[in-house]
Amino acid sequence: MPSTSTSERTSLLPNGDRRNFSESDNTFLHRTSRLFKAEGEPSHQDSLKFFVFGSWLNILLVFVPLSIIAHNLDWDAALRFSFSFLSIVPLASLLGTATDQMSTKLGQTLAGLLNASFGNAVEIIVGIAALLQDQLVIVQNSLLGSILSNILLVLGCSFLAAGIKFQESNFQVTAAQASSSLMTLACITLIIPAAYNSVKSPVGSLLASPLSTDSSVIGNIFSESIFLTPYVLTVADPERWNGLLIISRGTAILLLGVYVAYLYFQLKSHSYLFQAEGDQEAEEPQMNIVAASVSLFVVTVITAFCADFLVASIEEFADRYKIPKPFIGLILLPIVGNAAEHVTSIWMALKGQMELTIGICVGSSIQIAAFVVPLLVVIGWISHHELTLFFANFETITFFASVFLVNTLIQDGKSNYMEGLMLITLYLVIALAFWVS
Repeated sequence: MPSTSTSERTSLLPNGDRRNFSESDNTFLHRTSRLFKAEGEPSHQDSLKFFVFGSWLNILLVFVPLSIIAHNLDWDAALRFSFSFLSIVPLASLLGTATDQMSTKLGQTLAGLLNASFGNAVEIIVGIAALLQDQLVIVQNSLLGSILSNILLVLGCSFLAAGIKFQESNFQVTAAQASSSLMTLACITLIIPAAYNSVKSPVGSLLASPLSTDSSVIGNIFSESIFLTPYVLTVADPERWNGLLIISRGTAILLLGVYVAYLYFQLKSHSYLFQAEGDQEAEEPQMNIVAASVSLFVVTVITAFCADFLVASIEEFADRYKIPKPFIGLILLPIVGNAAEHVTSIWMALKGQMELTIGICVGSSIQIAAFVVPLLVVIGWISHHELTLFFANFETITFFASVFLVNTLIQDGKSNYMEGLMLITLYLVIALAFWVS
């Protein structure tokens, strides 16, 4: 038989023999096996124990099956609303727990992206549920309420708590100003549709010709000021409504682009601005990555069902018990959705970690204003639910006043209990105004 040369026995690709492929496969399989076996991490049993029994808020999980039963058996609206309302409190806390546990393993950049995606999961889920049920006013009110809750109530309570423990707290001025500037931009994007609507309305016609005595114009002003809500414009003035849709959808796309740039600014190019000075204690993970991922997925699905039950009961509950819908959307729903952030923010403030507190409160508000609101406008565009950035004048003014006060208070990089008291006071005034509205 002819002899085989060495070159003919050599593989065409370097390191391409069967042994190396086998070693590569074994390495991949070994890593996958280690991941699912949680080697070097808390066990699945310990992770589940921590996840279920790690917070006293989890006692309220009993309301999850009660809300399902109440919805399917068509119990009284008060019971359906209350059970769904209370069930979302522990679910919001569990979403925060699962996200935090994944963050300890994934590193700063991926952790930031993860928090951006799931930090406001409850708001996104409730917003989509309300949007698909054509509860467009509830969508707007709940999202605006989440922003006000974060920058007024949560930040105010954090400043107050830190001010009681410390005479004065300091934080990074540049990062806080960059965040507040983006909040100002988001606020302006809500003012522009309202300004456009005012110019195109009969009131705008009268302002353009203040000496006009045309009775039809004056009559239109009177009827519109009393009866015309934003979504009645679809019938009353389709041309104006079409203009609002174009402005809102174009602005939504631009805001999403700005938010992506802000993520790069915060996590990559200027990440040093958002890091606290001094050494921070690294927390030991209490859950392995697989358990945290599965828990996050399961809780998100359960939250979607409970949010759907909650939104379905709002209208009947509000009508039967004479509770203003704006109060439910702007005050009650955000307090539930931000329950985990409330506790975490105040706890970080008491530990003197004000950069984290500012990041939770202002950062979460930026996520809603520059990501969640535009995202829901785009989702409504795709699903043929005409959500716009046109908020009623009262809501727009309260948002502007809130952002103005927050910008004023954080521009010096210092906080005290008096500043916290101011923020809480404004929030209570707004809550009172929406109760009587």
